[in-house]
Amino acid sequence: MQILVTGSTGYIGGRLVPRLIDQGHQLTVLVRDVERIMQRSWYPQVTAVPGDLLNSDSLKSLGGQAFDAAYYLVHSMTEGHEFRNLDNQAAENFVNLAKKIQHVIYLGGLLPKSSEISEHLTSRAETGSILAKHLPVTEFRAGPVIGSGSASFEIVRYLVERLPIILAPHWVKNEVQPIAVRDILSYLIAALHKPALGIVEVGVSEAETFRSMLLEYARVKGLRRWVKSIPLMNLEIAARWVGQLTPIHNNVAIPLMEGIIHPVVANTEKALREFPEVKPINYETAVRYALDKISHHNVETRWSGALGEGPTYHLVDWEGTIREERTIHVYAEPSAVFETLCSLGGDKGWLVWNWAWRIRGWLDRLCGGPGLRRGRRDSKELLLGETVDFWRVEEIQENRILRLRAEMKVPGEAWLQFEIWPEGKGSRLVQSAIFRPMGLLGVAYWYSLYPIHKYIFSAMIRAIRKDCGGKK
Repeated sequence: MQILVTGSTGYIGGRLVPRLIDQGHQLTVLVRDVERIMQRSWYPQVTAVPGDLLNSDSLKSLGGQAFDAAYYLVHSMTEGHEFRNLDNQAAENFVNLAKKIQHVIYLGGLLPKSSEISEHLTSRAETGSILAKHLPVTEFRAGPVIGSGSASFEIVRYLVERLPIILAPHWVKNEVQPIAVRDILSYLIAALHKPALGIVEVGVSEAETFRSMLLEYARVKGLRRWVKSIPLMNLEIAARWVGQLTPIHNNVAIPLMEGIIHPVVANTEKALREFPEVKPINYETAVRYALDKISHHNVETRWSGALGEGPTYHLVDWEGTIREERTIHVYAEPSAVFETLCSLGGDKGWLVWNWAWRIRGWLDRLCGGPGLRRGRRDSKELLLGETVDFWRVEEIQENRILRLRAEMKVPGEAWLQFEIWPEGKGSRLVQSAIFRPMGLLGVAYWYSLYPIHKYIFSAMIRAIRKDCGGKK
């Protein structure tokens, strides 16, 4: 089939695309920045079209094209209070370009039976309504997605592994209906061979409470844990509590937790009737699959992979920036140096002063930033656009350059860049800490930290040389 995919850099889209290619479909992927997918293994097998669903003018190149099906896998959940308006705008722009699409497959969220529906879930439902008003749509509604690297799984994982006693709001006892990521993918692919079915609710065969999800994870891991509900704990306190203990920051934690304030249970009769070939696994099995993927360093995508908290910056000129540059000769090939650079962050840390990095991450969390707990998808491989703790990979050229853009809360814009050049019997490593201050506060911030940076970054470049075996 000729298929259009939106959201290909997201958690679900990044896993769906290679599976569709394996089935022989011809894919066109709509992405804001084509460079972000050029390192994906599947990039040569798709047609990449630049375009932003929030900018109708950027979509004109797709106007009039005919597709057998399209996947709508985008949302604006991380864009603060404006996400609902942005979601509606994106859906309206999509239907205007999608006149010749025969079938739209959309992934939304389960709605509670209560009359009180969170703004996040309301927005997902409104998007489905906009699509269905103009196009033939199959809208899958799902609860928490459980898989390696998913936001819901990371919340459960970190809370259980870090706290012997988990304090939670009273609504932790509400029923929810999670679903394994592999089952969501199976439904999305199977829908290609069906007519538009409208709304289809999906989930595991038996609903869970969030409390039981925590305790079952603990049992799988062989941990003794207790979950205590606190009647006076409200959503804001709970989200900040999650934000300090897990990699999930508030912009994501609040919408996810709003979804379990009321019971959210699927009616799966239609899914069972229309998709008998898909047999959802239970929650325990989904957890075991996710842990197995993590233990084998085989995490395909992570929740943070497409969550850019700002525009994609490109350093065209250096005017108005402060740049600290350090250089050192390394007795190792560029490939060995590059391998060390690509392993920084996550569980390995930053080679030196890791306690200081942890403090900086903790302070960032207090200010509402991502902090260090976001970690990384893979311990050795980096792809353009991925997150590494509170950095995002802005540019990467194999054995040549790695540039990380800071997404921590700072009064300006910051980058950490590494360049590698062949030199004699080894390589020349150039390390640059770059800051574009915002006003006098930004300048004061940078120079107040300069004495600390002097020691940290000097020690780091020496540690990188040592780590790649580059010191005689």
